[in-house]
Amino acid sequence: MIMAENFDLADHKVKLFCLPFAGGSSYAYREFEQYISDFITVRFIDFPGHGKRMREPLLTDIHKMADDIFYQIRDDLNEPYAIYGHSLGATISYLLSKKIVEKNIPTLPFHLFLSGRAAPSVKKQDRNFHLLPKAEFIDKVAEYGGIPELVLQEKELMDFFEPILRADFQAVETYKYEKTDPLDIPITALIGLNEKVTYDEALKWRETTTRDVSVKQFPGGHFFIFEHLPEIGRIISQTLEMGIRN
Repeated sequence: MIMAENFDLADHKVKLFCLPFAGGSSYAYREFEQYISDFITVRFIDFPGHGKRMREPLLTDIHKMADDIFYQIRDDLNEPYAIYGHSLGATISYLLSKKIVEKNIPTLPFHLFLSGRAAPSVKKQDRNFHLLPKAEFIDKVAEYGGIPELVLQEKELMDFFEPILRADFQAVETYKYEKTDPLDIPITALIGLNEKVTYDEALKWRETTTRDVSVKQFPGGHFFIFEHLPEIGRIISQTLEMGIRN
């Protein structure tokens, strides 16, 4: 495998592929870009049935979602790049990286930035939120935060988003982790102090890679990222810059 470090990075920008959370789209990260250094080119990704791909059928299998993203970006994997994903997007970032290795792509991700998600080996109780009746399902989704109260109270909007959210929750809730050879990619895990992911659960990302894993905690719940965009942008930019210099 050729690692990103083998490129002359002075002549290339680093791509940052950003994968959204359940119910989210590329639009969710638009403010994020202003906090990323100029040497990084941010590319916002949409899953089928989300954002700019709204007319496409939704997927409920997380592996098929990872495959879809791989085929979206595979022609852009010949130069240094990193991947960022939040919650559902974090798990798909991991599976996408495994797909990149499986397909023998010579350039591996320079770094994975994974927020709001425990390592895939952490066993959670089978919640099956996606099978709940509508009112209960929306209540559970609301507990995570991230959806403005005005949107929650707007029936037409929630009727629109409900099938998208259900499909995404089904994808992550039916995912079964299988231990395989670890990646050779450094990972930074970011979590909120008031969300359900614990420090130890985030630290278990060490089981998925032979490289360093750093865990950083922020005040806030599951969607702490939107309260700390400048700091997260700085962490990503500095991490990639240090990697380039080394």
